[in-house]
Amino acid sequence: MSQPQHILAIDQGTTSTRAIVFDSAAHPVATAQCEFEQHYPDLGWVEHEPEDIWRDTVKVAKDAIEQSGVGVAGIAGIGITNQRETVVVWDRQTGKAIHRAIVWQDRRTAKVCAELKAQDGVESEVRQRTGLLVDPYFSGTKLAWILDNVDGARARAEKGELAFGTIDSFLIWRLTGGKVHATDVTNAGRTMLYNIREQRWDEEMCRLLRVPMQMLPEVHDNSHRFGVTDKALLGAEIPIAGVAGDQQAALFGQACFESGMAKSTYGTGCFMLLNTGSEALDSHNRLLTTPAYRLNGEMTYALEGSIFVAGAAVKWLRDGIGVITHARETNDMATQVPSSHGVYMVPAFVGLGAPHWDPDARGAIFGLTLGAGAAHLARAALEAVAYQTMDLAKAMVSDGGEAPAKLRVDGGMAANDWLCQFLADMLEAPVERPVHLETTALGAAFHAGLATGVWPDLKALSETWTQGQLFEPKMGKSERDTLIAGWHDAVRRTLSHP
Repeated sequence: MSQPQHILAIDQGTTSTRAIVFDSAAHPVATAQCEFEQHYPDLGWVEHEPEDIWRDTVKVAKDAIEQSGVGVAGIAGIGITNQRETVVVWDRQTGKAIHRAIVWQDRRTAKVCAELKAQDGVESEVRQRTGLLVDPYFSGTKLAWILDNVDGARARAEKGELAFGTIDSFLIWRLTGGKVHATDVTNAGRTMLYNIREQRWDEEMCRLLRVPMQMLPEVHDNSHRFGVTDKALLGAEIPIAGVAGDQQAALFGQACFESGMAKSTYGTGCFMLLNTGSEALDSHNRLLTTPAYRLNGEMTYALEGSIFVAGAAVKWLRDGIGVITHARETNDMATQVPSSHGVYMVPAFVGLGAPHWDPDARGAIFGLTLGAGAAHLARAALEAVAYQTMDLAKAMVSDGGEAPAKLRVDGGMAANDWLCQFLADMLEAPVERPVHLETTALGAAFHAGLATGVWPDLKALSETWTQGQLFEPKMGKSERDTLIAGWHDAVRRTLSHP
């Protein structure tokens, strides 16, 4: 019997769960998707029901395998990629969560984080050990909140009765019938509990955040045989052989395997990761230092910049003020006018992310005149995405990273030609858009394929990456400098503490 040559990728996102079957040429041959309910029990609180995620995961996995026509016998392994930082705590005996999952967007622990930051030396210690900032975004304070607010949870955790995990861990536990409690370095590295330099759970961080270490999963390489699925679920014991958090999976799916290569994913927000090789660079610009991937025990690190609002600004133009009917209109509208007419949008609707990290900044539009219209607003929203990306790239270089010779882009907004061209102009570097934009799921598939022999090495993975379109910089220096000066002036006027 021949070796199976297909990989099932499970992409468990913030609003939906997808499964994609890839063949050995890295082409998607079948896709299934389910959206699930978001819960907002209080202002700034965001929760998911773990049972909804589990139900959808099994359904889309079965549907994708069926649609692929290769059957379970044709699946060499499963790769999992997931929304990062989201917290689940479950009973080791029953496998049932003791509270809804607290989602990465949730801000309920902001007060706790402010108190931690007020303690002398805490933020620099967290930064040194974990590469992260003290922020509710990360898992640690969310986990402590569950232990403090569910009756008896802390005592049960200390007795070893409860397990903690990010979504990948929860799915691995369920898929293996409770046999495996594990995660990978990229998800562990987003908890504020993992020492990214020593590559182990950090006792000092667990003490600081009041997390019993017996709750924590084992941490493995990204390409690793974590366990096999319970035969009753999908009809066969399929190896779970690759796991990575969504943004690191996209970096891997974009074949950014060499130091200095970068990718930027444009969805609701934007996440830009720069491969820094074996060096965990310390950021002086409030970027995050994070594991990119670990293969055969060798860690590769990245610098990460997070932009909170990218596609969300276009959504606001559509749903908030009715300037557009469909997001895709922005491409044509941007080309209808020769410039943004001096209009700048700073989309700080939920504060500004890297390199500012100003949660109190609020969105603003500058330069409005009677000559400004809908097309100028649409163009300003797209320009803002490119300006913010440029600021991240400059911060990465300032931190000692290499200026990316090219930027590989993915995500929904990357389909916008005008945006990609303006991005190339602002970065003064070519922008590469791949043929297949499903790079997050593909990254998980790549990890699983390496561990199961579908692909022999990184060179083979690189050869599957196919450029769709290349956008070369065209703008003159004078025009570019004028636009950037206007942008930086607009940002200064938006910051809560200019």
